[in-house]
Amino acid sequence: MSISKLDQMVEVVKSNPKKRLVAAYANDAHTIEAIYHAIENNIVDATLVGDEATINNVCKELGFDVSKFKIVQEADENKAGPKAVALINEGEGNILMKGLLSTDKYMRAILNKENGLMPGAKAVLSHATIIETPAYHKLIICGDVAVIPAPDLNQKVAITNYLIKIAHKLEISQPKVALVAATEQMLVGMPACIDAAIISKMADRGQIKGALIDGPLALDVTLDKESAQIKKLASQVAGDADCLVFPNIEAGNVFYKTCTKLASGELAAMVCGAKVPCILTSRGDSAKSKNYSIALAALMAN
Repeated sequence: MSISKLDQMVEVVKSNPKKRLVAAYANDAHTIEAIYHAIENNIVDATLVGDEATINNVCKELGFDVSKFKIVQEADENKAGPKAVALINEGEGNILMKGLLSTDKYMRAILNKENGLMPGAKAVLSHATIIETPAYHKLIICGDVAVIPAPDLNQKVAITNYLIKIAHKLEISQPKVALVAATEQMLVGMPACIDAAIISKMADRGQIKGALIDGPLALDVTLDKESAQIKKLASQVAGDADCLVFPNIEAGNVFYKTCTKLASGELAAMVCGAKVPCILTSRGDSAKSKNYSIALAALMAN
């Protein structure tokens, strides 16, 4: 039976072997709280790279036993990301997590050509998000909302494959993937429609496996069966999509923030394509979302 709630995902990883998480610049309460709960739930062991005095103070304020963590001293935000990545490369962890440092510094450490976490020059780094909202009847797995501003066709294929892989880990054997555009009509003047049609045909020909894929699909027919019926759209994906591939970062980012800020959504998020899962949430995201993100990374980690 497929996982349909984020709490179910947490329960699954609790029974799996523990992973080792390394957090970059873990000086903030939300990050420390999320990691502490993941330790208490037997999901991970953790190394915090950051300022030891600050971490001790945060743990004292939260009433946490600081001895649960291994702490690696690095008070400089610019050096904390590379130091955390180095620990991963040295075999000291199989999940990387962003703490209080900015996203650009975090990504720079991962992408460093000499000392980063990229498995090869052709690897595509992309952000994947799982959203749970009362407004939809199951989890929504979507990308890219945070890393690739305007994905080209090859990058969209990579994003599609990452979302399918996550869906399979959530025990969705044949996920329904929607390639989102502004319309479900095939408009040759709209690049998002062209890319969606090509990827859909690639799936038809077996070049992308493990999912039902359709596009272009507008968001209303993607998520609402009644809209698809009114528009007389014949599609195995419409109205019941598991995965959404967005045409650009603006569409994806606005969608996920609308879900979380206006539709009571919770999320789990990570970066795919590196040597290990890399947790990337907003610094403003809740400790609960960060806890779900740790569970997702643990689910995906080798």
